[in-house]
Amino acid sequence: MKGLKPAVFLDRDGTVNVEKGYLYKIEDFEYLDGAVEGLRQLCAWGYSPVIITNQSGIARGYYGEEDFCKLTDWMLSDLEEKGIRIEGVYYCPHHPEGRLEKYTKICKCRKPKTGLFYQAAAELGLDLDKSIAIGDKPRDLAICNETAVKGFLLSDGSEKMGGYLVCKSWGEIIDHMIRQGK
Repeated sequence: MKGLKPAVFLDRDGTVNVEKGYLYKIEDFEYLDGAVEGLRQLCAWGYSPVIITNQSGIARGYYGEEDFCKLTDWMLSDLEEKGIRIEGVYYCPHHPEGRLEKYTKICKCRKPKTGLFYQAAAELGLDLDKSIAIGDKPRDLAICNETAVKGFLLSDGSEKMGGYLVCKSWGEIIDHMIRQGK
């Protein structure tokens, strides 16, 4: 369709920032090596960055939605200062075995379900046929199983996972995209 833009769907923990287990404090946030530079390059190529993240720490009672939103607002502002505008952040606060009843459920937004991807595409006018997804777990790339979105799995590369291109770093992702003509 005309007017749609390609997205780069990103997991947050382990993809944008270093995985630290239920991260919600600004002082604990640390960008993954190469993430800022890689995002800057993807933006220059016309990709719209969209974060799709499971945040089961909310359902488990480790932190609240306010804590998640505070960290998210800080991250978005920090990335904006670095020349990167994130188009949207979509998160799932649920978990089937949560401790807080409000968030304890099976939902359509928790990856590997793809509800948040489709919601983002509809709300932001995204072209799934020209989009990519980057994550550190196969569930982060679930949209690739249902659409033409191409998946990049950030992993140590020791094993083949799904049909995704396994890359050890953000630099490998960018190099691959350059070789493939973006």
